[in-house]
Amino acid sequence: MSNKEEVKVEVEEGRILQISCERSREQEEKNDQWHRMERSSGKFLRRFRLPENTKTGEIKAAMENGPLTFL
Repeated sequence: MSNKEEVKVEVEEGRILQISCERSREQEEKNDQWHRMERSSGKFLRRFRLPENTKTGEIKAAMENGPLTFL
């Protein structure tokens, strides 16, 4: 699950809604006998063509506890 700081929402070329996310995380755990490093990364990109009558200046997006909602 991504947090809202990782998600980027843009309107390109007038009518293309683009949603993208890129994240990279590292988790390290150590003790006297072993050392473990876990890495995860991922990218997400989706584009949607909006209807011609869309008022792109009035599009709003909100992310609350996971789901991304457009108004």
